[in-house]
Amino acid sequence: MTRTSPPTGSAPGPRRPGASRTATRRAASWRLGAGAAAAALLAAVCPATAVAAPDTAPVPRLAWATCGDGFECATARVPLDHDDPRGAGIDLSVIRHPADDPAHRIGSLFYNPGGPAVPGTAALPVMLDRFPEEVRKRFDIVSFDPRGTGGSAPVRCFDDPADEQALLAGTAAGYPEDADQQSAWVTAYQRLARQCAARNPDLLPHVSTANVARDMDLLRRAVGDRRLTYLGTSYGSYLGAAYAGLFPDRVRAVILDSAPDPVAWSTGHGGQAATTGALLRNGSDLAAGRVLDAFLDQCAQVGSGACAFSAGTAAATRARYDELLRRLRVRPVAVGGATFTAGAAVEATILSLYAANPVPGFLGTGWTGLGATLQTLWAATEAPAAPSAPLPPVLHRSPDQALAVACSDSADPPARADYPALAASARARSGEVGPYFAWADERCADWPARDRDRYDGPWNHPTARPILVVANTGDPAMPYEGSRAMARSLARAQLLTVDGYGHTVLANPSDCAARHEARYLIDGVLPAPGTVCAPDHRPFGG
Repeated sequence: MTRTSPPTGSAPGPRRPGASRTATRRAASWRLGAGAAAAALLAAVCPATAVAAPDTAPVPRLAWATCGDGFECATARVPLDHDDPRGAGIDLSVIRHPADDPAHRIGSLFYNPGGPAVPGTAALPVMLDRFPEEVRKRFDIVSFDPRGTGGSAPVRCFDDPADEQALLAGTAAGYPEDADQQSAWVTAYQRLARQCAARNPDLLPHVSTANVARDMDLLRRAVGDRRLTYLGTSYGSYLGAAYAGLFPDRVRAVILDSAPDPVAWSTGHGGQAATTGALLRNGSDLAAGRVLDAFLDQCAQVGSGACAFSAGTAAATRARYDELLRRLRVRPVAVGGATFTAGAAVEATILSLYAANPVPGFLGTGWTGLGATLQTLWAATEAPAAPSAPLPPVLHRSPDQALAVACSDSADPPARADYPALAASARARSGEVGPYFAWADERCADWPARDRDRYDGPWNHPTARPILVVANTGDPAMPYEGSRAMARSLARAQLLTVDGYGHTVLANPSDCAARHEARYLIDGVLPAPGTVCAPDHRPFGG
């Protein structure tokens, strides 16, 4: 697949008076999709010990101004280094949607869409309508671009994005396979790491999730809330867990939607970090493999009328997918302006599994759309022609900002580790999706910056109020087992299960889960232990 790199930090600025929500959604859609991709891509370096910063930093002053379609935007000044709270500062871009029923307003609900590095100023307008109506009435919903991303002191590794595009153009889409591709991959990401370090020497050591959590605590104080009310999806759930570890007495209500195992994600269990990357430790490859199998089985079951790639039986449809990848390894095809290799097809498959049904502004067109995509590629391998169905967008955005955060948070094997062997092991246990996650981990193997104030736990500090963990059983990016591990790791937490597919419950709605979330956010009432909800819609429009 041909790589493209939108300009780093090109998220729409938070102060754009008169911008419509529709325009904002169009501008934001690729970022939210790419952020969902990044949620399944990244991990990084070595452990450190983090503590909460003392309350000595000046509380930011938020001068809210209208920025289109009912939103208000502001800039918040926070310390670059929270150990030096009155030293150099950076500006954060902040956005909010005021409560629809201000007479009954409870406070502010902070939202992080994940990624890492998805700008909240872009994501909130896209996802606002996914929040329960009663929550939108009672809370100002607030988001921000985390430090190093979007409009908040963004990490920029190249003056001209075309230079970065040229650097990464020689890397395989999805993941490298043969020795030459693997060598090109390693060399490109080594050069990217050196370039980022040279261009951002002061910023890179301070962009860990823990420092984003410290920023969020200053924003909590800035909006006047005594305790934090928060919803984080995907990587945003890890941010919420880090906040709870750093500021346990300041938790009012925190929802972690589709969480990783926090120990697996940060340091690994025992000596895992020396031999296994964070995504493989977290079982992201296993989750994607299971959901891919479920997609192929259900594609066969619903037939070609609902899933164009169906071969009639589950066994035949799985075999057809394997044959498609074999053909693409022999001869890639050019379709819809992009070149699809086997790795590119695997990447498109994984990302398209995130939304079981179409989600406006979100990545993918649902499982029906994935079936059409695979059928288009299948037909192209037989007789290359114009596509008969829309293909997923090319999502190879600049990785600088996501790597800068992820490589500060997770311990991974060093560059000298045998990543080809890790990829082979991942393929053996999780199928064709496995190498994608192993080589995603490798991107951080040479990352030069380490945040001494990152947070590696403990994760079981008793919080002022209990935390709600929410997860789909068939999540292809953050496995359901990770959310169970998160709920067990926290001192006061409960798991709400949705028996459905897709990455995050917010993007794959369940009215049942939304009712429980609203009651928890508004009244502090948790669902009964063991509660299981159904999604609003099953895949393929069921």
